Amino acid sequence: VQLVESGGDLVQPGGSLRISCKVSGIVSGVFSMAWYRQAPGNQRELVAAISPGNRTRYADAVKGRFTISRDNEKDTIYLQMDSLSVEDSAAYYCNRDNTVGPVFGSWGQGTQVTVSS
Repeated sequence: VQLVESGGDLVQPGGSLRISCKVSGIVSGVFSMAWYRQAPGNQRELVAAISPGNRTRYADAVKGRFTISRDNEKDTIYLQMDSLSVEDSAAYYCNRDNTVGPVFGSWGQGTQVTVSS
């Protein structure tokens, strides 16, 4: 399995950004997938997840601001992030939803989101 995240950038507080995760080596549509983030000195945390049936759930910290979606034909997972705050700054990774099964063994390189004025 290969996971390639992209789209991270420097944005101002209150701004928006969409990041993407291209999945290869599997048919991603049959798996519950998730976005995680890790800020320096913090543990990696799950921020959003999406089931094969497109049921979504979010961490309390991002609920109402982030939207996860998927395009199974493209084997791509997206995370639309709105009303960004400094606290959202982190490296973002995608992988299998670890609450329903083990993550795939290899993580991608992540994509850096920095929120700063």
